[in-house]
Amino acid sequence: MDRATEEETAATGRRILVAVDEGDESVHALKWCLASFAKRGGGGGAAPPDTIILLYVRPPPPTYSVLDASAMVGYVFSDEVAAAIDGYSKEVAEAVVEKAQKLCTLYGKEVGGDGEAGHEMKVEVKVAVGDARNVICQMVDKLGADVLVMGSHGYGLFKRSLKRSRFQSQKLALLGSVSDYCVRNANCPVLIVKS
Repeated sequence: MDRATEEETAATGRRILVAVDEGDESVHALKWCLASFAKRGGGGGAAPPDTIILLYVRPPPPTYSVLDASAMVGYVFSDEVAAAIDGYSKEVAEAVVEKAQKLCTLYGKEVGGDGEAGHEMKVEVKVAVGDARNVICQMVDKLGADVLVMGSHGYGLFKRSLKRSRFQSQKLALLGSVSDYCVRNANCPVLIVKS
C-alpha cells in the first residue's frame, strides 16, 4: 500500500468485504471480524469506522445443452421451473443477508452499550450471481475492498488418489475450495477464519 492509499484509508476507514453464505463457517467469520478486526467509529475525533461489505453470491441458473435429454423433458416446464428456482435462490439470499445484517446491528449495540451513533459501523450489502470464486475476486476490485474476510470449511487443499493402472504409481490431484481460490487470486489481503 502506498502512502497516499494509507492516508486515504486512515481518513475513511477500511473497506472490509465479508463473504457470507448459508454455512456456519461464514457466520463464524463475520462474528470474528466484528469482534476482533473491524473498527467502529468512536466519536470525538477517533478513527473513522470501517465499512463492512456483506457479499452473498447466488449460484447461476442451470443451463442445458440442446443435446441434453433432461432439458428436453423439462422444456414444457422450463419457464415455471426456472422462475421457481430463481425465486428460491432470491429467498435464500435475502435470509442470509438479513441474518448477517442482524449480527452487525447486534454487535454495534453490544459495543456501544446503548447503540448510540458514537459507536456505529457502516454496513453495505451486495448480492451477486455467478461462480462464487470468480465473483468474490471481481467484487474485491469493483468495490475497492482493502481486505477480504471469509470462513473456511477446514477442508483446504485435500488430496484425491487416482489409480491409472497397477503398473503406475498413484497420481495425486489437488482439489481447492472457494477460499483457496480467493487467496491465490484476490487483489487484496485475504483473511481466512477457521471454524
